[in-house]
Amino acid sequence: MNVSITFRHMDASEAIKKHTAAKLGKLQKFLRQPMTAKVTISVDKLKHVAEARISSGGAHLEAKESSTDMYTSIDRMIEKLDRQIRVTKGAAESRRRTAKTAAEAAVEADADAPAAAPAKKAAKKAARPAKKVAKKSKR
Repeated sequence: MNVSITFRHMDASEAIKKHTAAKLGKLQKFLRQPMTAKVTISVDKLKHVAEARISSGGAHLEAKESSTDMYTSIDRMIEKLDRQIRVTKGAAESRRRTAKTAAEAAVEADADAPAAAPAKKAAKKAARPAKKVAKKSKR
């Protein structure tokens, strides 16, 4: 895990560095590959701003949060990153599950194809609604 922390318009604080690195370290357990993080901590007038860019393999995540307290900004930023990681991880797992289920269904369909073909045709025929024939009036 490679973390670089940049301070803008404020003095570098060892406590903030430790707090940020500890919080980012907890995110590493959700990622498959080592993480590279670039964190920028700044003060704009009365707002404390925390920004982060995380790269892990092919995943690139960004979050920015501002509040009146620096530690609150950092914690909220970490929550945003955590949510992004969980969503992307869930989407990837869902794609894998869907592909796996589709592959299993294809294998089962190939195994049952000769025996099930006449039954499928009959089921399709029964499922179709009967055609309505319009009566023509003679005038």
